[in-house]
Amino acid sequence: MKDDLNPIINAVMESYDTIGAINHMEGPRLPSRPSIRRILNDLHALIFPGYQTEENVARHNARFLVAERLGAIAGRLSEEVYRSLCFKHDICGEDARAEQHRENAQQITFEFLATIPEVRRRVKLDVEAAYAGDPAAKSTEEIILAYPGVDAIMTHRLAHELWIRDVPLIPRMMSEEIHGRTGIDIHPGATIGDFFFIDHATGVVIGETTVIGKHVKIYQGVTIGALSVRKRDSDTKRHPTIEDNVTIYAGATILGGKTTIGHDSIIGGNVWLTESVPPRSRVYSRHDVKYAGRS
Repeated sequence: MKDDLNPIINAVMESYDTIGAINHMEGPRLPSRPSIRRILNDLHALIFPGYQTEENVARHNARFLVAERLGAIAGRLSEEVYRSLCFKHDICGEDARAEQHRENAQQITFEFLATIPEVRRRVKLDVEAAYAGDPAAKSTEEIILAYPGVDAIMTHRLAHELWIRDVPLIPRMMSEEIHGRTGIDIHPGATIGDFFFIDHATGVVIGETTVIGKHVKIYQGVTIGALSVRKRDSDTKRHPTIEDNVTIYAGATILGGKTTIGHDSIIGGNVWLTESVPPRSRVYSRHDVKYAGRS
């Protein structure tokens, strides 16, 4: 069998020499996908103790479990952040520069872990938004255990904390991990206010420079995205601003960095918007004709 594979092995090895750009050989070690997945699972267990594992979490053993889990996360995440910083600065092996990045990675890790109580506060509000916004929800326990939108928002809030600390690769890896599980694609650069709810979840896309206010509710298939721009314009605001108390129904597409949806507006299903609407607007489609009005 091995002899039969030799021509294929040779061809693959030759492709490593002739096809560039998708090889990463003899360079800095990259962050590990399995490790990021495990870190996320442990973070979820910290955010929702007693929900994500089979552990029996009680007040008398909670401190031990938190300490154990935080210690494990700190070690693994510091290593992954270190790898991502070395990748960014093209550093291989241990030297003075690498040691500085290792110290930076530890500092970033501890700053990130210190945000967990605030992330929990915000995620609690997201759970409350789901319970208030979905008449079918019977309990907060059901929401935490069974609503993919809550998982996606929680992961985003964690990834965003690393994003704003300029950590390469890892925030995107976190967002894509939950994207694969839920079908919800939220770029870690997006800024999302409190009390956010994604109902039914699947197919939602929220772009990097999106700004979403408080008490916003969106349904499945919503895209908050960018108009086509040149690569050199990638650092500009390319995605919309959604102000407070906005509801966006299924299948709506809102595009462009200059597009603002005014507060207390409702955007109907399957609407296509590339321009701003004022506060308290109602925008909807009927027989392929768009109607807009102020309430």
